[in-house]
Amino acid sequence: MLSSPVLLTLVAFLFTIVLVLWRPRGLNEAVPSTVGAFLVLISGAVTLHDLEQISATVSGAAITIMATIVMAIVLESFGFFQWAAEGLAMRAKGSGIRLFWYVNLLCFLMTLFFNNDGSILITTPILLIMLKHLGLKNHQKIPYLLSGALVATASSAPIGVSNIVNLIALKIVHMDLYMHTLMMFVPATLGLVFLTTLLFICFYRQLPKRIPLTVSTAHHPLSTPLAERRKTSRFSDKFMQSILLFVFIVRLSLFGASYIHVPIEWVAVFGSLVLLSWRWIYLKMPPTDILKKIPWHILVFAFGMYVIIYGLNNIGLTDSLVTLFQPLVSGDLMNASLMMGGLLSMMSTLFNNHPALMVGTLTLTQMGLDPLTLKIAYLASVIGSDIGALILPIGTLASLIWMHILKQYKVKINWKEYVKVTAIVIPPTLLFTLVLLALWVSWLYPH
Repeated sequence: MLSSPVLLTLVAFLFTIVLVLWRPRGLNEAVPSTVGAFLVLISGAVTLHDLEQISATVSGAAITIMATIVMAIVLESFGFFQWAAEGLAMRAKGSGIRLFWYVNLLCFLMTLFFNNDGSILITTPILLIMLKHLGLKNHQKIPYLLSGALVATASSAPIGVSNIVNLIALKIVHMDLYMHTLMMFVPATLGLVFLTTLLFICFYRQLPKRIPLTVSTAHHPLSTPLAERRKTSRFSDKFMQSILLFVFIVRLSLFGASYIHVPIEWVAVFGSLVLLSWRWIYLKMPPTDILKKIPWHILVFAFGMYVIIYGLNNIGLTDSLVTLFQPLVSGDLMNASLMMGGLLSMMSTLFNNHPALMVGTLTLTQMGLDPLTLKIAYLASVIGSDIGALILPIGTLASLIWMHILKQYKVKINWKEYVKVTAIVIPPTLLFTLVLLALWVSWLYPH
């Protein structure tokens, strides 16, 4: 017979997961996670002392992500993302094949410079507008949109700072951002190249071989060349490139700060403040509008989910997982990588990657693993939750956001079409990346 705290915590978890995935009438995901967290609190599975520890774990990651989103909002004010998309379309030189690679490069860089949810929110509308103006039919848009969404979401794996749940998990395993990137960037990036190549093979016949060199928008006459549109932009290419260079320096500074043990949220906040000042000077826009534009619900969602997962940990879920998987993970590095990556892929596909990675990370800390095995098992968990979770749209919050945006723009893609592609490209990409991770870490640390 289950005790009341255990029963209420399990009900809270299932209630939250169902509503986050279902989202009736566009329900914000922060609402069910808040209600679920409240139920866990009143059950007694999480105490007020636990809340202090949760706040300490989540706060740094939340501040970093919020500062990054502020930077993205400022860049959007300058028209930077539209400028970047038009630049890529222009560089495609009328080739639909070349445009495919440039679109995926844009989505990769957007996630690398900002975060996966922000990348989806910003690039998807831009790509939809660009593809519409290029006169492509619905079936011709799908290769660019679907591959871009998969690459944007999976691109949070190479560096931990591109996903709030990755940052929270880093804190749990006491691993700094510098070490994460040293061990993860090469295998995860090569995994993304492998994924994009598979997507290209899958979509090759669907891709238009030639695309128009002209576009039509409300602000630019029919058949205006993209190059002419860029000349009429309010800000010059040099100005936009200066902003891009600054953002790049801020991102590099995060890793430098991590290496010398300076809190990375300090660097992220400083970078966002500089960009806000830059906008105030050039656009005469005070920063007051930022408070309304920041998606605070992401912070509420992450905090609520962590409270629920912490409750599951306290009622013994992770103890059961430790007993089951500790013997499987404790072998060599390859074994740890494949087992944890596979487990987290399965959990993420069924329950969404946010709770899955938190459960997996808490479980790892209780397995008594040696430091190197712990690190590779954690990194494999990240790969599973960022890449393996993409098999179904419910696996990641970013995928759900992407599907919602497509509906708003009346672009049709159903689950069957989605899974028909992901079932082919995600499993081999996951296996390739996990094997590469084990080989790479073994090469870095031969002893």
